[in-house]
Amino acid sequence: MGYQQGLSGLSASSSDLDVIGNNIANANTVGFKSGTAEFADMYANSIATAVNQQVGIGTKLAEVQQQFSQGTITSTNQALNVAINGNGFYQMNNNGTLTYSRNGVFQLDKNGYITNAQGLQLMGYAANSGGVINSAQTVPLQVPTANIAPTATTTIAAGLNLNAQDDLMLGTPTVSSTAATPVQSSVTITNAAAGTNANDYSINFTATGYTVTDSVGNTATSTSAYTAGTAITLGNGETVTFNGTPAAGDTYTVAHNPTAFNQNSSSTYNYSTSTTVYDTLGGSQQVNMYFAKSAAGTWNVYAGTSTGTATLVGQANFDSSGKLVGTTNANGTATSAPYTFDLSIPTTDGSATPQSITLNIAGTTQYGGKDGVNTLQPDGYAAGQLTGFTVAADGTLTGNYSNGQTSALGQIVLANFANQNGLVDLGNNEYGATSASGVAQISTPGSTNHGVLQGGAVENSNVDLTSELVNLITAQRNYQANAQTIKTQQTVDQTLINL
Repeated sequence: MGYQQGLSGLSASSSDLDVIGNNIANANTVGFKSGTAEFADMYANSIATAVNQQVGIGTKLAEVQQQFSQGTITSTNQALNVAINGNGFYQMNNNGTLTYSRNGVFQLDKNGYITNAQGLQLMGYAANSGGVINSAQTVPLQVPTANIAPTATTTIAAGLNLNAQDDLMLGTPTVSSTAATPVQSSVTITNAAAGTNANDYSINFTATGYTVTDSVGNTATSTSAYTAGTAITLGNGETVTFNGTPAAGDTYTVAHNPTAFNQNSSSTYNYSTSTTVYDTLGGSQQVNMYFAKSAAGTWNVYAGTSTGTATLVGQANFDSSGKLVGTTNANGTATSAPYTFDLSIPTTDGSATPQSITLNIAGTTQYGGKDGVNTLQPDGYAAGQLTGFTVAADGTLTGNYSNGQTSALGQIVLANFANQNGLVDLGNNEYGATSASGVAQISTPGSTNHGVLQGGAVENSNVDLTSELVNLITAQRNYQANAQTIKTQQTVDQTLINL
């Protein structure tokens, strides 16, 4: 009878329409995977029926097969929107029951747990307070709200350039003489602090002239008798003038005097810079550093807090190529570690005091050009509050803190299955594992056959509306054709009745 075949065809076409309609309805559902109705024919079981005389009795819905092809990924710029690119499912905790989903729209609940719209908790690997991830087992991921602890500054790494052409920090030289009646009362030294040659000088007068000798043995001789008020050149712009004529045989000595350092007077140093350091409680202080050129290739280094007194911490020495070749401490001996100075600063907020800090100037040069900072990086930081987070491709959830630090808060894991079509659809974009799907294969994103994650994005439904609308027309025609089968059988029956 054609009724059986026609009715089964109507039922099958109706199921096909249901599947297609469900696909169309979920065209905008994040992470939705479209289904396809698969059918099988039916035959009546009869031993006596010859194989070549079997007549089918219709069709039936064999299964609705999910299509787990990749959906397009759309950026949302929402930190807790996460898209899977490739294989895998999020593992969700439903009051102790594990389910699986491709919907990556998450949010934080009142306790800091990452959940979906239904309140199910996202599973992953937890991280301790130091940002170390524990991959021993999966747990519901929770974002900690506590401040990140401060770390005290122990080292300041400074890479500077100190201008090789800077003036020496020298005051007016002292002029002395062995003469019985020296001409000193009106000695004038010009441009004393501007010279880059810190040599001392001696001037020996003769009846016919004078000889100038510096402290390293260089000499310059004048064969003309000295005339009172005439400037005598010493070196690199420095001159001395006598108001009167020294006697033959008199010797005058010109000795340089270093400028006394005063952190409140920029005329006593060539360059200064500062940075912020932190104590054990996260309190901050500003440390100022001062550099004063005392000789060619030699710089005095001073340091101290902005509210305290800066003191000499040592000297930096450069070769003729501008390369830093050594450092000495305030006592003039080599520093315990190359290119470093030790300084100690007091604290008043209850933190460990005094605070010991190492100033490392290993990256410093002395080239012609402006004084300036290339790098200035203290370690340590203040306590910080969580300001946001990001999700990496491998699922690592990284927190960003107000003090500029970052820390791993956990890691999202993915579950994969040997037979994805063996999963049971639980609704709400959730799937459950079955014996047909196999056990969940848990791993980090990007490993083995697991996909990677994209933070700030979602995976759209993989429904192709154009194809579904064509399939809808086809299913409608199938339904009409099966209805026609019943109508035809009805006409045959009526013919028999009318005999």
